[in-house]
Amino acid sequence: MAGVAFLSIILGVGIGSVCITPVQIAAIFMNKMFHVPLPENFNEIYIGLLLNIRLPRVLLAFLVGAALSVSGTVMQSVLKNPLASSYGLGVSSGAGLGAILVMMCGVSSGVLGVFLLPVVGLLFGLGTVFISIFLASKFDRNMSNFNIVLTGMVVSLFINAIMSTLASTSQEYSQRILLWQLGSFSLKEWSYVLVLFPIVMACIVFFMRFTLELDILTFGEEQASAMGIEIKKAKWILIGMTAILTGTAVSFVGIIGFVDLIGPHVVRRFFGCEHKYVIPMSALFGGSFMVIADLLARTLVSPSEIPIGSITALVGAPFFIYIFFRSGKEKVA
Repeated sequence: MAGVAFLSIILGVGIGSVCITPVQIAAIFMNKMFHVPLPENFNEIYIGLLLNIRLPRVLLAFLVGAALSVSGTVMQSVLKNPLASSYGLGVSSGAGLGAILVMMCGVSSGVLGVFLLPVVGLLFGLGTVFISIFLASKFDRNMSNFNIVLTGMVVSLFINAIMSTLASTSQEYSQRILLWQLGSFSLKEWSYVLVLFPIVMACIVFFMRFTLELDILTFGEEQASAMGIEIKKAKWILIGMTAILTGTAVSFVGIIGFVDLIGPHVVRRFFGCEHKYVIPMSALFGGSFMVIADLLARTLVSPSEIPIGSITALVGAPFFIYIFFRSGKEKVA
């Protein structure tokens, strides 16, 4: 998976309206890191194109894909539902709504600077998931997984309706809102990568400390409770951390669906169900998948660009149907 991730990044930075070969990429990095002279007649335009435009975009796509895939892995294990995801629980929608409100209200970055959007996305993402869990707890004090997923889907639909209403009533921001609802990595700078990287890494390390609890939760709440795990507390902590991870990622690039559904299932298919393997492999697979999806988004109809959410949905919707029918057959069996 590390090799696949590296290959996807090389393809992402090399392919575009102007192609940069792996040899040229290596020459640029050797020059910048070790001051190795560039070959004669080397086109220096490639340096700015690689380091200032493509590399930050590709690395941001990788980090966002890793964040979404890991959050989906944790969410499916906690809720013991193969269709559960942060996107379905409304975390992505909540974070997206927060970012849109910041844009529409013209709030300046001020002291927070580049941290403004991730902070707002984090708060709105947390708020959305906690509202979903709170409502589910009112219907069912035991907070059954089914009720949490169902409530999250309803809250997500409600927030999407709010965003659609804002887009239709504000002509000035309608295009930006619609683009945000489908996600984009266009014109992203190094500052986004530098902010998101430590957050993603910290959340992955946090989840790695809970791999045993996640393994036990996968077998069901009764078994987990019998083995001494506090179910409600574990749910609040783990779902809260997935909200932080997803909300921060979404606040930078917009709402991107289905990555948190596809990644965990593919990884479990090849690497088993132990979370000490599933979590890091999900990060690598999700990042690689997002880089390739972004590559397709910007090259299929070049010079135009397809929203990244459309690419992931084209792959994810059939995958969702496949998982839905497969889980239904397993229940019947």
